[in-house]
Amino acid sequence: MPRDITIYVEDREGAQHSLVTPTDVDLNLMELCKAYALPVEGICGGMALCASCHVYITSDHELDEPSDSEEDMLDQAFFVEDHSRLACQIKITPDIDELKCILAPVDSDTISI
Repeated sequence: MPRDITIYVEDREGAQHSLVTPTDVDLNLMELCKAYALPVEGICGGMALCASCHVYITSDHELDEPSDSEEDMLDQAFFVEDHSRLACQIKITPDIDELKCILAPVDSDTISI
């Protein structure tokens, strides 16, 4: 039975957003952020070919290990931390209910975690 989950996203200005979505749709975290008009570009369309949807996962959720292509993109991204992920590679499933993340800075943005 499908149910709604909530994802908590902190934008680059420090504002908190609660994103509610059903789990029976084929979305990833990048697409969900874009649906809520958060500033996540997703230039490659979710193919892990860019890092414009870079986020920091701040909750203790057990996520699938990053794919080789995701690791390759993170190796080329700026401001990468141990808890960096590409939002396009995180599928919306019941397992990520209450996931917390922060949008990674772009160019000269700064962030404190």
